Amino acid sequence: MNDDKDDLNKARTGRPSSPAFKEFLAGGWAEPEDTATTLIAAAPYAAERRARLSALFPGKRLVVPAGELKARANDTDYRFRPLSDFAYLTGLGTDHEPGAVLVMEPTADGHDATLYLIPPAAAGDEGFYADPRSGEFWIGRRPGLAEFAAMTGIATADLAELPKDVKVAKHPKAKVSEALSEMRFIKDEYEIQQLRDAVDATIAGFERVVPELPRAVEHKRGERVIEATFDGHAREEGNAVGYETIAASGPHATTLHWIRNDGQVRTGDLLLLDAGVEVESLYTADVTRTFPIDGTYSPVQRRVYEIVLEAADAAFAVAKPGVRFLDVHEAAMEVIERRLTEWGIVPEHEDPEAKLFRRWMVHSTSHHLGLDVHDCAAAKRELYMDGLLEPGMVFTIEPGLYFKADDLTVPAEMRGIGVRIEDDVLVTADGVENLSAALPRTPDDIEAWMARLAR
Repeated sequence: MNDDKDDLNKARTGRPSSPAFKEFLAGGWAEPEDTATTLIAAAPYAAERRARLSALFPGKRLVVPAGELKARANDTDYRFRPLSDFAYLTGLGTDHEPGAVLVMEPTADGHDATLYLIPPAAAGDEGFYADPRSGEFWIGRRPGLAEFAAMTGIATADLAELPKDVKVAKHPKAKVSEALSEMRFIKDEYEIQQLRDAVDATIAGFERVVPELPRAVEHKRGERVIEATFDGHAREEGNAVGYETIAASGPHATTLHWIRNDGQVRTGDLLLLDAGVEVESLYTADVTRTFPIDGTYSPVQRRVYEIVLEAADAAFAVAKPGVRFLDVHEAAMEVIERRLTEWGIVPEHEDPEAKLFRRWMVHSTSHHLGLDVHDCAAAKRELYMDGLLEPGMVFTIEPGLYFKADDLTVPAEMRGIGVRIEDDVLVTADGVENLSAALPRTPDDIEAWMARLAR
Protein backbone atom coordinates (compact mmCIF):
# COMPACT_ATOMS: atom_id res chain seq x y z
CA MET A 1 0.00 0.00 0.00
CA ASN A 2 1.33 3.45 -0.84
CA ASP A 3 1.92 6.01 1.90
CA ASP A 4 -0.99 8.24 0.87
CA LYS A 5 -3.50 5.37 1.11
CA ASP A 6 -1.96 4.19 4.37
CA ASP A 7 -2.33 7.68 5.86
CA LEU A 8 -5.93 7.85 4.63
CA ASN A 9 -6.80 4.50 6.20
CA LYS A 10 -5.20 5.42 9.51
CA ALA A 11 -7.09 8.70 9.55
CA ARG A 12 -10.39 7.00 8.75
CA THR A 13 -10.12 4.06 11.13
CA GLY A 14 -8.15 5.62 13.95
CA ARG A 15 -5.89 2.55 13.77
CA PRO A 16 -2.80 2.76 16.00
CA SER A 17 0.48 2.75 14.13
CA SER A 18 3.01 2.26 16.88
CA PRO A 19 5.62 -0.49 16.45
CA ALA A 20 4.27 -2.17 19.59
CA PHE A 21 0.76 -2.32 18.14
CA LYS A 22 1.99 -3.71 14.84
CA GLU A 23 4.02 -6.38 16.61
CA PHE A 24 1.11 -7.34 18.85
CA LEU A 25 -1.40 -7.55 15.99
CA ALA A 26 0.96 -9.61 13.86
CA GLY A 27 1.19 -12.48 16.33
CA GLY A 28 -1.03 -14.73 18.39
CA TRP A 29 -3.05 -16.16 15.49
CA ALA A 30 -3.71 -19.88 15.02
CA GLU A 31 -2.34 -21.48 11.88
CA PRO A 32 -4.97 -21.34 9.13
CA GLU A 33 -6.71 -24.60 8.44
CA ASP A 34 -5.55 -26.43 5.34
CA THR A 35 -8.10 -26.22 2.56
CA ALA A 36 -8.47 -29.31 0.42
CA THR A 37 -8.51 -27.44 -2.87
CA THR A 38 -9.33 -29.52 -5.92
CA LEU A 39 -9.59 -28.84 -9.62
CA ILE A 40 -12.78 -26.92 -10.37
CA ALA A 41 -15.26 -28.47 -12.80
CA ALA A 42 -14.64 -25.78 -15.42
CA ALA A 43 -10.85 -26.23 -15.48
CA PRO A 44 -10.57 -28.98 -18.15
CA TYR A 45 -12.88 -27.03 -20.45
CA ALA A 46 -10.92 -23.81 -19.86
CA ALA A 47 -7.72 -25.66 -20.80
CA GLU A 48 -9.30 -26.72 -24.11
CA ARG A 49 -10.31 -23.11 -24.77
CA ARG A 50 -6.77 -21.88 -24.12
CA ALA A 51 -5.46 -24.48 -26.55
CA ARG A 52 -7.87 -23.28 -29.24
CA LEU A 53 -6.91 -19.66 -28.64
CA SER A 54 -3.23 -20.60 -28.75
CA ALA A 55 -3.67 -22.14 -32.19
CA LEU A 56 -5.15 -18.88 -33.48
CA PHE A 57 -2.19 -16.74 -32.37
CA PRO A 58 1.05 -18.71 -32.81
CA GLY A 59 4.11 -16.86 -31.56
CA LYS A 60 2.07 -14.10 -29.89
CA ARG A 61 2.09 -13.31 -26.20
CA LEU A 62 -1.54 -13.16 -25.07
CA VAL A 63 -2.55 -11.10 -22.04
CA VAL A 64 -6.06 -11.37 -20.57
CA PRO A 65 -6.79 -9.38 -17.38
CA ALA A 66 -9.47 -10.12 -14.82
CA GLY A 67 -10.03 -6.42 -14.24
CA GLU A 68 -9.63 -4.22 -11.19
CA LEU A 69 -11.81 -3.32 -8.25
CA LYS A 70 -13.83 -0.22 -9.07
CA ALA A 71 -14.64 2.43 -6.49
CA ARG A 72 -18.30 3.10 -5.87
CA ALA A 73 -17.68 6.03 -3.56
CA ASN A 74 -14.37 7.10 -2.04
CA ASP A 75 -12.92 3.93 -0.48
CA THR A 76 -16.00 1.73 -0.99
CA ASP A 77 -15.80 -0.65 -3.95
CA TYR A 78 -18.39 -2.34 -6.09
CA ARG A 79 -18.63 -6.09 -5.70
CA PHE A 80 -16.05 -7.56 -8.07
CA ARG A 81 -16.93 -9.59 -11.15
CA PRO A 82 -14.08 -10.73 -13.42
CA LEU A 83 -14.11 -9.86 -17.09
CA SER A 84 -15.84 -12.59 -19.05
CA ASP A 85 -12.91 -13.49 -21.31
CA PHE A 86 -10.77 -14.07 -18.21
CA ALA A 87 -13.47 -16.30 -16.71
CA TYR A 88 -13.78 -18.19 -20.00
CA LEU A 89 -10.05 -18.97 -20.19
CA THR A 90 -9.47 -19.76 -16.50
CA GLY A 91 -12.78 -21.28 -15.41
CA LEU A 92 -12.86 -18.95 -12.40
CA GLY A 93 -16.19 -17.45 -11.39
CA THR A 94 -17.84 -15.58 -8.51
CA ASP A 95 -15.49 -12.75 -7.47
CA HIS A 96 -12.15 -14.27 -8.53
CA GLU A 97 -9.86 -12.45 -8.72
CA PRO A 98 -9.28 -8.67 -8.59
CA GLY A 99 -6.10 -7.58 -10.32
CA ALA A 100 -5.31 -11.03 -11.72
CA VAL A 101 -3.77 -11.36 -15.17
CA LEU A 102 -3.59 -14.46 -17.37
CA VAL A 103 -0.47 -14.45 -19.56
CA MET A 104 0.03 -17.00 -22.32
CA GLU A 105 3.70 -16.99 -23.35
CA PRO A 106 4.45 -18.37 -26.82
CA THR A 107 6.51 -21.56 -27.05
CA ALA A 108 7.71 -23.76 -29.88
CA ASP A 109 4.54 -25.85 -29.72
CA GLY A 110 1.93 -23.39 -28.45
CA HIS A 111 1.74 -21.34 -25.28
CA ASP A 112 2.49 -21.74 -21.58
CA ALA A 113 -0.08 -20.11 -19.31
CA THR A 114 0.67 -18.35 -16.04
CA LEU A 115 -1.89 -16.79 -13.75
CA TYR A 116 -0.49 -13.72 -11.98
CA LEU A 117 -2.30 -12.84 -8.75
CA ILE A 118 -2.07 -10.57 -5.74
CA PRO A 119 -1.22 -12.87 -2.80
CA PRO A 120 -3.68 -12.54 0.09
CA ALA A 121 -2.48 -10.47 3.04
CA ALA A 122 -2.72 -13.07 5.79
CA ALA A 123 -1.99 -12.85 9.53
CA GLY A 124 1.59 -11.78 10.11
CA ASP A 125 1.55 -9.48 7.08
CA GLU A 126 0.97 -5.81 7.87
CA GLY A 127 -1.52 -5.67 5.03
CA PHE A 128 -3.63 -8.20 6.98
CA TYR A 129 -5.11 -5.32 8.96
CA ALA A 130 -3.81 -2.28 7.06
CA ASP A 131 -5.12 -2.94 3.54
CA PRO A 132 -8.93 -2.86 3.22
CA ARG A 133 -8.76 -4.29 -0.31
CA SER A 134 -6.59 -7.36 0.22
CA GLY A 135 -6.16 -7.74 3.97
CA GLU A 136 -7.95 -10.81 5.30
CA PHE A 137 -8.90 -8.93 8.47
CA TRP A 138 -11.13 -6.83 6.20
CA ILE A 139 -12.29 -9.07 3.37
CA GLY A 140 -11.98 -12.58 4.80
CA ARG A 141 -10.03 -15.62 3.72
CA ARG A 142 -9.02 -15.72 0.05
CA PRO A 143 -7.30 -18.49 -1.90
CA GLY A 144 -3.54 -18.20 -2.15
CA LEU A 145 -1.32 -18.83 -5.16
CA ALA A 146 -1.04 -22.56 -4.50
CA GLU A 147 -4.79 -22.86 -4.08
CA PHE A 148 -5.50 -21.05 -7.34
CA ALA A 149 -3.02 -23.33 -9.10
CA ALA A 150 -4.84 -26.36 -7.71
CA MET A 151 -8.23 -24.92 -8.66
CA THR A 152 -7.36 -24.01 -12.25
CA GLY A 153 -4.49 -26.29 -13.23
CA ILE A 154 -2.59 -23.15 -14.28
CA ALA A 155 0.82 -22.18 -12.94
CA THR A 156 0.55 -19.15 -10.65
CA ALA A 157 2.89 -16.34 -9.69
CA ASP A 158 2.88 -13.16 -7.65
CA LEU A 159 1.53 -10.24 -9.66
CA ALA A 160 4.66 -8.34 -8.66
CA GLU A 161 6.60 -10.78 -10.88
CA LEU A 162 4.60 -9.92 -13.98
CA PRO A 163 7.12 -9.20 -16.74
CA LYS A 164 7.74 -5.48 -16.99
CA ASP A 165 7.12 -5.45 -20.74
CA VAL A 166 3.64 -6.94 -20.40
CA LYS A 167 0.86 -4.46 -20.98
CA VAL A 168 -2.75 -4.79 -22.03
CA ALA A 169 -3.34 -3.16 -25.39
CA LYS A 170 -5.47 -3.62 -28.47
CA HIS A 171 -3.11 -5.05 -31.06
CA PRO A 172 -4.13 -4.10 -34.60
CA LYS A 173 -3.42 -7.62 -35.88
CA ALA A 174 -4.01 -9.88 -32.91
CA LYS A 175 -7.73 -9.34 -32.36
CA VAL A 176 -7.97 -11.46 -29.24
CA SER A 177 -11.33 -10.12 -28.06
CA GLU A 178 -12.88 -10.75 -31.46
CA ALA A 179 -11.44 -14.27 -31.58
CA LEU A 180 -12.72 -15.08 -28.10
CA SER A 181 -16.18 -13.79 -28.95
CA GLU A 182 -16.27 -16.06 -31.97
CA MET A 183 -15.02 -19.02 -29.94
CA ARG A 184 -17.81 -18.40 -27.45
CA PHE A 185 -20.53 -18.87 -30.10
CA ILE A 186 -20.46 -22.65 -29.51
CA LYS A 187 -20.99 -23.70 -25.90
CA ASP A 188 -19.32 -26.83 -24.55
CA GLU A 189 -21.20 -29.30 -22.35
CA TYR A 190 -20.09 -27.54 -19.16
CA GLU A 191 -21.40 -24.19 -20.41
CA ILE A 192 -24.70 -25.69 -21.52
CA GLN A 193 -25.27 -27.17 -18.08
CA GLN A 194 -24.44 -23.85 -16.42
CA LEU A 195 -26.96 -22.12 -18.66
CA ARG A 196 -29.58 -24.74 -17.84
CA ASP A 197 -28.94 -24.09 -14.15
CA ALA A 198 -29.19 -20.33 -14.67
CA VAL A 199 -32.49 -20.68 -16.52
CA ASP A 200 -33.94 -23.00 -13.88
CA ALA A 201 -32.97 -20.55 -11.12
CA THR A 202 -34.52 -17.71 -13.12
CA ILE A 203 -37.81 -19.56 -13.53
CA ALA A 204 -37.87 -20.11 -9.77
CA GLY A 205 -37.31 -16.38 -9.34
CA PHE A 206 -40.31 -15.56 -11.52
CA GLU A 207 -42.38 -17.91 -9.40
CA ARG A 208 -41.35 -16.01 -6.28
CA VAL A 209 -42.50 -12.72 -7.80
CA VAL A 210 -46.14 -13.65 -8.42
CA PRO A 211 -47.14 -14.07 -4.73
CA GLU A 212 -45.58 -10.65 -4.04
CA LEU A 213 -47.83 -8.81 -6.52
CA PRO A 214 -50.44 -7.80 -3.90
CA ARG A 215 -47.68 -6.27 -1.76
CA ALA A 216 -46.29 -4.53 -4.82
CA VAL A 217 -49.71 -3.02 -5.59
CA GLU A 218 -49.88 -1.57 -2.07
CA HIS A 219 -46.39 -0.04 -2.21
CA LYS A 220 -45.83 3.42 -3.69
CA ARG A 221 -42.87 2.00 -5.66
CA GLY A 222 -44.22 -1.43 -6.38
CA GLU A 223 -41.75 -2.03 -9.19
CA ARG A 224 -39.01 -1.97 -6.55
CA VAL A 225 -40.84 -4.71 -4.64
CA ILE A 226 -40.70 -6.85 -7.78
CA GLU A 227 -37.04 -6.01 -8.40
CA ALA A 228 -36.05 -6.70 -4.79
CA THR A 229 -37.87 -10.03 -4.78
CA PHE A 230 -36.13 -11.30 -7.90
CA ASP A 231 -32.72 -9.82 -7.12
CA GLY A 232 -32.77 -11.25 -3.60
CA HIS A 233 -33.56 -14.66 -5.06
CA ALA A 234 -30.65 -14.29 -7.50
CA ARG A 235 -28.24 -13.64 -4.64
CA GLU A 236 -29.64 -16.58 -2.67
CA GLU A 237 -29.48 -19.07 -5.52
CA GLY A 238 -26.67 -17.75 -7.71
CA ASN A 239 -23.95 -15.13 -7.85
CA ALA A 240 -26.13 -12.13 -8.71
CA VAL A 241 -28.44 -10.96 -11.45
CA GLY A 242 -26.93 -11.20 -14.91
CA TYR A 243 -28.01 -7.64 -15.72
CA GLU A 244 -30.18 -4.96 -14.13
CA THR A 245 -33.69 -6.32 -13.64
CA ILE A 246 -36.40 -4.68 -15.72
CA ALA A 247 -39.61 -4.58 -13.66
CA ALA A 248 -41.79 -2.42 -15.87
CA SER A 249 -45.42 -1.93 -14.95
CA GLY A 250 -48.09 -0.32 -17.10
CA PRO A 251 -46.72 2.23 -19.60
CA HIS A 252 -43.18 1.69 -18.31
CA ALA A 253 -43.29 -1.61 -20.23
CA THR A 254 -42.98 0.38 -23.44
CA THR A 255 -39.50 1.57 -22.40
CA LEU A 256 -37.12 -1.15 -23.59
CA HIS A 257 -34.57 -0.97 -20.78
CA TRP A 258 -36.61 0.41 -17.89
CA ILE A 259 -34.34 -0.23 -14.89
CA ARG A 260 -35.32 2.72 -12.71
CA ASN A 261 -38.14 0.57 -11.37
CA ASP A 262 -39.62 3.34 -9.26
CA GLY A 263 -43.18 3.19 -10.53
CA GLN A 264 -46.43 1.99 -9.05
CA VAL A 265 -47.88 -1.42 -9.83
CA ARG A 266 -51.58 -1.04 -10.57
CA THR A 267 -54.33 -3.60 -10.84
CA GLY A 268 -55.46 -3.88 -14.45
CA ASP A 269 -52.01 -3.16 -15.89
CA LEU A 270 -49.43 -5.53 -17.30
CA LEU A 271 -46.05 -6.21 -15.72
CA LEU A 272 -43.11 -6.81 -18.06
CA LEU A 273 -40.44 -8.64 -16.09
CA ASP A 274 -37.10 -9.10 -17.90
CA ALA A 275 -34.65 -10.77 -15.54
CA GLY A 276 -31.94 -13.39 -15.28
CA VAL A 277 -30.00 -15.18 -12.57
CA GLU A 278 -26.24 -15.32 -13.01
CA VAL A 279 -24.92 -18.52 -11.42
CA GLU A 280 -21.56 -18.69 -9.65
CA SER A 281 -19.77 -19.70 -12.84
CA LEU A 282 -21.01 -16.32 -14.21
CA TYR A 283 -23.30 -17.76 -16.90
CA THR A 284 -26.62 -15.96 -17.02
CA ALA A 285 -30.17 -16.53 -18.16
CA ASP A 286 -32.25 -13.82 -19.86
CA VAL A 287 -36.00 -14.40 -19.70
CA THR A 288 -38.99 -12.09 -20.14
CA ARG A 289 -42.66 -12.58 -19.45
CA THR A 290 -45.46 -10.03 -19.57
CA PHE A 291 -48.29 -10.92 -17.25
CA PRO A 292 -51.45 -9.26 -15.90
CA ILE A 293 -51.03 -7.87 -12.40
CA ASP A 294 -54.54 -8.94 -11.39
CA GLY A 295 -54.13 -12.38 -12.98
CA THR A 296 -56.35 -11.88 -16.03
CA TYR A 297 -55.58 -10.27 -19.40
CA SER A 298 -58.05 -7.74 -20.70
CA PRO A 299 -59.26 -8.37 -24.27
CA VAL A 300 -56.96 -5.70 -25.74
CA GLN A 301 -53.98 -6.87 -23.66
CA ARG A 302 -54.57 -10.43 -24.82
CA ARG A 303 -54.84 -9.31 -28.44
CA VAL A 304 -51.45 -7.58 -28.32
CA TYR A 305 -49.90 -10.46 -26.40
CA GLU A 306 -51.10 -13.04 -28.91
CA ILE A 307 -49.45 -11.23 -31.82
CA VAL A 308 -46.12 -11.21 -29.96
CA LEU A 309 -46.57 -14.89 -29.14
CA GLU A 310 -47.32 -15.69 -32.78
CA ALA A 311 -44.14 -13.85 -33.79
CA ALA A 312 -42.10 -15.79 -31.23
CA ASP A 313 -43.57 -19.08 -32.43
CA ALA A 314 -42.68 -18.17 -36.02
CA ALA A 315 -39.09 -17.56 -34.96
CA PHE A 316 -38.97 -20.92 -33.17
CA ALA A 317 -40.38 -22.63 -36.27
CA VAL A 318 -37.46 -21.60 -38.50
CA ALA A 319 -34.63 -21.97 -35.96
CA LYS A 320 -32.43 -24.99 -36.67
CA PRO A 321 -28.84 -25.75 -37.70
CA GLY A 322 -27.88 -24.21 -41.03
CA VAL A 323 -30.38 -21.37 -40.80
CA ARG A 324 -28.99 -17.85 -40.84
CA PHE A 325 -29.15 -16.18 -37.41
CA LEU A 326 -30.85 -13.14 -38.95
CA ASP A 327 -33.55 -15.35 -40.50
CA VAL A 328 -34.93 -16.03 -37.00
CA HIS A 329 -35.46 -12.30 -36.54
CA GLU A 330 -36.99 -11.88 -39.98
CA ALA A 331 -39.51 -14.67 -39.35
CA ALA A 332 -40.76 -12.85 -36.27
CA MET A 333 -40.84 -9.51 -38.08
CA GLU A 334 -42.95 -10.92 -40.91
CA VAL A 335 -45.68 -11.74 -38.38
CA ILE A 336 -45.45 -8.36 -36.65
CA GLU A 337 -45.67 -6.47 -39.95
CA ARG A 338 -48.54 -8.56 -41.30
CA ARG A 339 -50.66 -8.35 -38.15
CA LEU A 340 -50.13 -4.63 -37.61
CA THR A 341 -51.00 -4.02 -41.26
CA GLU A 342 -54.19 -6.05 -40.83
CA TRP A 343 -55.06 -3.87 -37.85
CA GLY A 344 -54.66 -0.80 -40.03
CA ILE A 345 -51.93 0.64 -37.83
CA VAL A 346 -49.11 0.65 -40.40
CA PRO A 347 -49.55 3.53 -42.86
CA GLU A 348 -49.27 2.82 -46.56
CA HIS A 349 -45.96 3.69 -48.17
CA GLU A 350 -44.69 3.35 -51.72
CA ASP A 351 -41.34 1.93 -50.54
CA PRO A 352 -41.79 -1.74 -49.50
CA GLU A 353 -38.50 -1.53 -47.62
CA ALA A 354 -39.63 1.39 -45.46
CA LYS A 355 -40.47 -1.04 -42.63
CA LEU A 356 -42.64 1.52 -40.87
CA PHE A 357 -43.94 -1.19 -38.54
CA ARG A 358 -40.56 -1.18 -36.77
CA ARG A 359 -41.75 1.96 -34.95
CA TRP A 360 -43.36 -0.47 -32.49
CA MET A 361 -40.64 -3.14 -32.45
CA VAL A 362 -37.25 -1.45 -32.75
CA HIS A 363 -34.90 -4.08 -31.33
CA SER A 364 -33.54 -7.34 -32.69
CA THR A 365 -35.40 -10.54 -31.93
CA SER A 366 -32.31 -12.45 -30.83
CA HIS A 367 -28.87 -12.23 -29.28
CA HIS A 368 -26.36 -14.82 -28.13
CA LEU A 369 -26.29 -15.73 -24.45
CA GLY A 370 -23.57 -17.05 -22.14
CA LEU A 371 -21.10 -15.43 -19.77
CA ASP A 372 -22.53 -12.10 -20.92
CA VAL A 373 -26.20 -11.44 -21.35
CA HIS A 374 -25.32 -10.08 -24.81
CA ASP A 375 -22.67 -12.67 -25.48
CA CYS A 376 -20.12 -12.74 -28.30
CA ALA A 377 -20.57 -9.00 -28.86
CA ALA A 378 -17.09 -8.45 -30.34
CA ALA A 379 -17.59 -11.03 -33.11
CA LYS A 380 -17.63 -9.97 -36.74
CA ARG A 381 -21.07 -9.21 -38.13
CA GLU A 382 -20.71 -11.78 -40.91
CA LEU A 383 -20.30 -14.46 -38.26
CA TYR A 384 -22.95 -13.09 -35.90
CA MET A 385 -26.01 -11.67 -37.66
CA ASP A 386 -25.21 -13.31 -40.99
CA GLY A 387 -23.75 -16.47 -39.50
CA LEU A 388 -25.44 -19.87 -39.58
CA LEU A 389 -26.89 -21.53 -36.50
CA GLU A 390 -24.83 -24.46 -35.23
CA PRO A 391 -25.43 -27.06 -32.51
CA GLY A 392 -24.23 -25.72 -29.17
CA MET A 393 -25.24 -22.13 -29.78
CA VAL A 394 -27.47 -20.54 -27.13
CA PHE A 395 -29.47 -17.45 -27.98
CA THR A 396 -32.69 -15.65 -27.14
CA ILE A 397 -35.95 -15.30 -29.03
CA GLU A 398 -37.64 -12.11 -27.81
CA PRO A 399 -40.05 -10.24 -30.07
CA GLY A 400 -42.14 -7.46 -28.59
CA LEU A 401 -44.63 -4.70 -29.26
CA TYR A 402 -44.39 -1.32 -27.57
CA PHE A 403 -47.26 1.15 -27.88
CA LYS A 404 -46.19 4.21 -25.94
CA ALA A 405 -48.78 6.15 -23.97
CA ASP A 406 -48.28 9.27 -26.08
CA ASP A 407 -48.24 7.51 -29.47
CA LEU A 408 -51.13 9.03 -31.40
CA THR A 409 -50.64 6.64 -34.33
CA VAL A 410 -52.18 3.68 -32.48
CA PRO A 411 -55.73 3.19 -31.18
CA ALA A 412 -56.29 4.84 -27.80
CA GLU A 413 -57.08 1.55 -26.07
CA MET A 414 -53.63 0.19 -26.99
CA ARG A 415 -51.60 3.16 -25.80
CA GLY A 416 -49.40 2.34 -22.82
CA ILE A 417 -49.26 -1.40 -23.54
CA GLY A 418 -45.87 -3.05 -23.87
CA VAL A 419 -45.38 -6.79 -24.35
CA ARG A 420 -42.22 -8.85 -24.72
CA ILE A 421 -41.84 -12.63 -24.58
CA GLU A 422 -38.28 -13.91 -24.26
CA ASP A 423 -36.98 -17.45 -24.11
CA ASP A 424 -33.49 -18.94 -24.01
CA VAL A 425 -32.84 -21.38 -26.83
CA LEU A 426 -30.23 -24.12 -27.36
CA VAL A 427 -29.46 -25.24 -30.90
CA THR A 428 -29.44 -29.04 -31.07
CA ALA A 429 -28.42 -31.44 -33.85
CA ASP A 430 -31.82 -31.29 -35.54
CA GLY A 431 -33.59 -28.23 -34.16
CA VAL A 432 -33.73 -26.14 -31.02
CA GLU A 433 -34.62 -26.70 -27.37
CA ASN A 434 -36.43 -24.02 -25.41
CA LEU A 435 -34.47 -24.01 -22.14
CA SER A 436 -37.09 -21.80 -20.48
CA ALA A 437 -40.10 -23.83 -21.64
CA ALA A 438 -41.10 -24.58 -18.03
CA LEU A 439 -42.23 -20.97 -17.69
CA PRO A 440 -45.71 -20.57 -19.24
CA ARG A 441 -45.94 -18.62 -22.50
CA THR A 442 -49.59 -18.62 -23.63
CA PRO A 443 -52.15 -16.27 -22.04
CA ASP A 444 -54.28 -19.13 -20.71
CA ASP A 445 -51.28 -20.94 -19.23
CA ILE A 446 -49.98 -17.75 -17.61
CA GLU A 447 -53.35 -17.02 -16.02
CA ALA A 448 -53.53 -20.58 -14.65
CA TRP A 449 -49.92 -20.37 -13.42
CA MET A 450 -50.60 -17.10 -11.61
CA ALA A 451 -53.75 -18.48 -10.00
CA ARG A 452 -51.82 -21.49 -8.72
CA LEU A 453 -48.97 -19.40 -7.29
CA ALA A 454 -51.32 -16.88 -5.67
CA ARG A 455 -52.92 -19.52 -3.46
